[in-house]
Amino acid sequence: MIESLQDFTGSLPTWLQWVGVMAAGAIPFIESYFGSVIGVIAGLPTPLAIAAAVVGNIATMLLLVLGAHAVRGRTARPDRERSPKRQRLRRTFDKYGVAGVSLLGQTILPSQITSAALVSFGAPKNAVILWQVISIVLWGTAFGVLATLGVNLLGDR
Repeated sequence: MIESLQDFTGSLPTWLQWVGVMAAGAIPFIESYFGSVIGVIAGLPTPLAIAAAVVGNIATMLLLVLGAHAVRGRTARPDRERSPKRQRLRRTFDKYGVAGVSLLGQTILPSQITSAALVSFGAPKNAVILWQVISIVLWGTAFGVLATLGVNLLGDR
């Protein structure tokens, strides 16, 4: 899937490749971290690749957080059976709070799902948005820089 996204992004005109990276960043499990890698490999300047992937990721995260917040009161049922991943996320939320789950949650689930789950657990919407944005920027930047270093390293051979 990532190769297909790289091919798609690479096939776009140079001036439009950032849109492909933004679209990739909006996809759960691709997000800002793999989106920035796709942008770097496609040849975009690192800051532009990271920014495009981050914007795409934040846009879908915001849609899901605001949607989850809007429907939370109508669908919240404390006696509802939870999936094992959701139970694990809840335990992590109880232990580390919004900041911890936002920063580390992307190792378990995509930020879009994690953020919606946090709001469904009753976390304040604005705190979830703030910490998810911080997390998305950090993860996207880290992977974009690593991809740049890897591309430069391979180019030196």
